[in-house]
Amino acid sequence: MLTIFARMFVIVILLLAHVAIASDSRPNILIIYADDLGYGDVACNNLARGKIKTPHLDALASAGMRFTDAHSSSGVCSPSRYALLTGRYHWRTRLQRGIVGTWGKPLIAADRLTVASLLKQHGYTTACIGKWHLGWDWPIETGKQPPLFNAKKGPDNAPTSEQLAAWRTTFSQPISGGPITRGFDKYFGTDVPNWPPFCFIEQDRTVGIPTEFLPARLLQDNQASVPGPALKNWKLEPILPALYQRATEFIKQAATAQQPFFVYLPLTTPHTPLAVNSSWVGKSGLNAFADLVMETDNVIGRVLQSVDELGLSDNTLVIFTSDNGCAPYIGVEQLEAHGHFPSGPLRGYKSDAWEGGHRVPFIIRWPGRVSANSVCSQLIHQADLMATIAEIVGATLPANAGEDSHDIGPLLRGQDRPIRQHAISQSSGGLLALRQGDWKMIFGSGSGGWGKGADAMPAQLYNLSVDISESKNLYANNPEQVQQMTALMEKLVTDGRSTPGPQQANDVPVDWRQFMK
Repeated sequence: MLTIFARMFVIVILLLAHVAIASDSRPNILIIYADDLGYGDVACNNLARGKIKTPHLDALASAGMRFTDAHSSSGVCSPSRYALLTGRYHWRTRLQRGIVGTWGKPLIAADRLTVASLLKQHGYTTACIGKWHLGWDWPIETGKQPPLFNAKKGPDNAPTSEQLAAWRTTFSQPISGGPITRGFDKYFGTDVPNWPPFCFIEQDRTVGIPTEFLPARLLQDNQASVPGPALKNWKLEPILPALYQRATEFIKQAATAQQPFFVYLPLTTPHTPLAVNSSWVGKSGLNAFADLVMETDNVIGRVLQSVDELGLSDNTLVIFTSDNGCAPYIGVEQLEAHGHFPSGPLRGYKSDAWEGGHRVPFIIRWPGRVSANSVCSQLIHQADLMATIAEIVGATLPANAGEDSHDIGPLLRGQDRPIRQHAISQSSGGLLALRQGDWKMIFGSGSGGWGKGADAMPAQLYNLSVDISESKNLYANNPEQVQQMTALMEKLVTDGRSTPGPQQANDVPVDWRQFMK
């Protein structure tokens, strides 16, 4: 017979084993975030009006759940990234329109909980690999930027000795305020691939010190868009393959350490630079953007293949989505002429308050928990990832975190009832759009972005259940609906949150009526 001490020893061992099993059951989490990939650029979303082949994304959808009414926080990128990582609408911050600018300050407050910092609290190793575009505290001496960091476009753009000295001083220092200060253990990426500095950043330092301005030939034809400091012989094509390599390396290391991982993989594509690697040039038969969509799809497939080969698929939650719609300047007219419509049946493109600006591809694969080949038509928002992931790891969000995040877990389990009653997205110019059920109200005229089509009404009201293309403005004929949604918008702004809980303060006053004046 066992002594009492032996019995206690056995009990302790069994308890420790139970804890280990519980720990191992925590899913790995992989968020793949495409850049400027339209709703209709994923083939399975756009059977009638799509011409680009995306076999790997189609396979991901077949293995999991595809959402047809998923939204980003904005029609442009920085604000959408903020909402995805924090579970809070970006327009509650200083970013009332546009994006974080070149050499911009951090948008995510240092004390704000992010998906990454939440998962770190629960034993995850975390990595951000790719495009950050949420600002840094660049160590640039006051008054030195822009004169010493901006260059004029043109053939003669050699840096001066004063500029080179400023670059050496700046880029030899740590850069604070980036991903590793917002919950990520590891960071590797280019921050913004079409903006300076044209180099990789690892953790909080540039990989090398720029010594020249990016050549003028790389500032045309939908390549880079803002001149500035670059590494010598910097090339744009290797960026996407490098992100794939670093992501798979991190996943392998985490698997070897038997530690649950969170990888946030914000790809730099198919956003400009349209720097397509040679093996993909011309593959689509359409244009360079379509080629880059196919190359992006292939990279996603290779990342997922690495997860599969490591035997991690069954315990890895994979989330794929895009920050906003397809950019119209990449040759949309040419694509449409060939029968490919990047927004599918939706009106508008990147930047717009219309659906094409912020209704985005959204796919979740989680074997054994999410039914394969399933489709969900319920309204969701990228801000919902915070509450959903918190529920998965058994965390309770504090009152001042995830203020606009709803747990979509019931949808993943097959429920076909609304999780959220409303959602808000914004155009690049600051025009807000409120969804409530089938109704959508845009609080101003036109797209609020680059799209054309303003009318005489002070606002727009659409019933998306019968008018997905937003072709008939019902504002004048539905005063009660307009009044009700206007009151709801006021409450959602004033409360500082759209989920149950105590009121929270917005970071700045929000003038959501400005475009109705």
